[in-house]
Amino acid sequence: MTAPVPRRTTSAYYLQAVASFAFASVALALGIAYLPVSAWMRAFLAVGLLYEITSAFTLAKVIRDRQEEGAITSRVDQARLEKLLSEHDPFRADGI
Repeated sequence: MTAPVPRRTTSAYYLQAVASFAFASVALALGIAYLPVSAWMRAFLAVGLLYEITSAFTLAKVIRDRQEEGAITSRVDQARLEKLLSEHDPFRADGI
């Protein structure tokens, strides 16, 4: 069949993305914790932060799923085309 598709991201890139996300989340959480506002305002901002994080994860998952779905569809189409091409004989005469 076909060779597996190589990964495009390296482990260093993955580690950098995780560290960047963790740093940004912690920095924003600390910023919210030390704001000179009431507890209700801090709680509202903290819930907003959690909602933003979960929305980012959901969006990333949806984008990944759509990309994988497209890759699977293109592989199936490619397999069908390869089968048709392998079965096709331009010199065969039907009905003779």
